[in-house]
Amino acid sequence: MRTRSALTIIAFTAAAAIAGPALAEGDAAAGEKVFNKCKACHTVEEGKNKVGPSLHAIIGRAPAAVEGFKYSKGMEEFASDHVWDEETLSAYLEKPKELVKGTKMAFVGLKKPDDREDVIAYLKQFSE
Repeated sequence: MRTRSALTIIAFTAAAAIAGPALAEGDAAAGEKVFNKCKACHTVEEGKNKVGPSLHAIIGRAPAAVEGFKYSKGMEEFASDHVWDEETLSAYLEKPKELVKGTKMAFVGLKKPDDREDVIAYLKQFSE
């Protein structure tokens, strides 16, 4: 019986290690409040750009893909081999200028992982 329990523990540990880190689910209501930091430049309304592009339907979209928005050369280059998934958005929201060299976005980033998760949860509502 001990051997079976030990093997079960080892199997679950191995499965967790193989699965890798997963982003936690954020709180969309809290994310709406954090998004207030973004509202000066971005909107979640489809087809409405401000200083920054609309973030409507961003999850699963290629970067630099909003019609009528003039992107930086850095963002256009980044777009060639990326998609805005949760992991990429989190990295960008943490340190935009580090992830996308030459981005025009002046925002310094969201340092708290919970804030990033919450904003992503908020944006997901407009990407379904």
